[in-house]
Amino acid sequence: MNNKFRGKIALFILLAIFIFAVVSALVMWLWNSILPEVLGVKMINFWQAAGILVLSKILFGGFSGKKGFGGEKFRRLKEERMNGMTDEEKLKFKEMWKQRCERGSFFRKNNGDGL
Repeated sequence: MNNKFRGKIALFILLAIFIFAVVSALVMWLWNSILPEVLGVKMINFWQAAGILVLSKILFGGFSGKKGFGGEKFRRLKEERMNGMTDEEKLKFKEMWKQRCERGSFFRKNNGDGL
């Protein structure tokens, strides 16, 4: 590995750390300026803001701009599976997911007894 490439890697790492620090400071500033008055929560420090940022990344998959499983990947997978289905199978599949996605019934299996 040549020195020019190593320099670019080091610059990239430093830039990523700097951006993370700036965004963490922004989260801290927004939290401390808005939420204590509106919701009555405690003020946070820089490290707590950084933790909230990391937690939001874990829970919601932000930062990168890539869509998670609910985005383009899911759409492509659905299209691939539905291309080989007949119109009747597609209608049955859509109806099954419509029933599963109704409030509170996502994990219930439809065993024909209406429950």
